[in-house]
Amino acid sequence: MSNRATLHTFVVYVENKPGVLTRVASLFRRRAFNIDSLTVGRTEKPEVSRMTITVEADADEARRIEANLYKLVNVLLVDDITRQPSILRDLAMIKVAAPHEVRSHVLELVKVFRARVVDVAPESLTIEITGTEDKIDGLLEVLRPYGVIEMVRTGMVAMRRGKRAGAAASATPPLEAFDSESAVPPA
Repeated sequence: MSNRATLHTFVVYVENKPGVLTRVASLFRRRAFNIDSLTVGRTEKPEVSRMTITVEADADEARRIEANLYKLVNVLLVDDITRQPSILRDLAMIKVAAPHEVRSHVLELVKVFRARVVDVAPESLTIEITGTEDKIDGLLEVLRPYGVIEMVRTGMVAMRRGKRAGAAASATPPLEAFDSESAVPPA
């Protein structure tokens, strides 16, 4: 196995409680890892949140990251899906200068990249695009000559392909199923 640093994608299930995000981010800071992307949202179970974290690390560092995540209170499951068949998506909104004389050119680019316009102003368009990082970077590059006014990206979200969610994520068992001090006792 190669020990070169690659972008690792971790899916981390945590209890949906205040302070969990701070503890997870602090773990990466303390270990001097730069988080490339971090997204957090609720799952199909309101008491569980799902984090998708991408970080550059070699294989040994990735194993240590996973082990250290498990040591955190409120972490339920960790799954490094880097080498698993997965769907990875990012969302971006890009506000681009689009006065009347260039608007049709910008709209053609939007169409080519299968993006959509979500706001129209007299001198600008706001474009929404969902896809891989490469797709978003590609649209951004062709829009730069027109003048990118503002841009925001959500960060990567990831999910294993197929019906099976994977060993760590198989339907995220209820909190009561975890044998840890962080599990919420049954009501």
